[in-house]
Amino acid sequence: MNQDNIQEKFNNAKNIVFLTGAGISTPSGIPDYRSKGGLYTNDKSNKPAEYYLSHDCLVNEPEVFYEYVKKNMYYPDAKPNVIHEKQAELTRQNRASIITQNVDNLYEKADAKNLNEFHGNLYHIYCQKCGKHVDYHEYMKSMYHKNCGGILRPNIVLYGEGINTQTVENSVRLMSQSDLIVIVGTSMRVYPFAGLLDYRNPNADVIAINQEALHFDFPFTMVKEDAVDFFDKLKV
Repeated sequence: MNQDNIQEKFNNAKNIVFLTGAGISTPSGIPDYRSKGGLYTNDKSNKPAEYYLSHDCLVNEPEVFYEYVKKNMYYPDAKPNVIHEKQAELTRQNRASIITQNVDNLYEKADAKNLNEFHGNLYHIYCQKCGKHVDYHEYMKSMYHKNCGGILRPNIVLYGEGINTQTVENSVRLMSQSDLIVIVGTSMRVYPFAGLLDYRNPNADVIAINQEALHFDFPFTMVKEDAVDFFDKLKV
């Protein structure tokens, strides 16, 4: 399928769903987790990165969790790239929704609407003791809530925790109502996110944009291209 055919599909679609992962933020300078040089391959300690990002670590070693997250997860100077911006523009036209695995806040910076952050957002901080939300700058200074002394945490889904039920329900509903599904920057191998494809509208077109070929057991269009180049050319 050529660019004109794909452009036409975007032009005609009324309920686009973008399924996105870490690959869309690497052009903004945020490393992904699993590729060579990523967070999960770079750790020099004797524990896997999954441990440091787990509920067990937060509960049993809150100081260790805090230091790891603060050092490795935050990129406050990162800016949205053309992928975020074009997708966000389509959401503002009320023609698209985004379901993302990313927790990096770049979609919010791009003013995306209809946004489902499947794994939460690093910049949404709350106190585990009193439940109040705190500006992330405060969290960068201390893991303790200055009002009540409770331990602060980012509102992200850690290993050992479940996905927010409302987020799952919203995502399933969006998939069932979709007429075009666009997979960008994710291999769609991590569950339960990958399982969202089971709830797609069977009549929806599916396009995957990735430099390595993806494989699914249903018909879809594979665009082997850098997503930045693809969205550069896409007219919204």
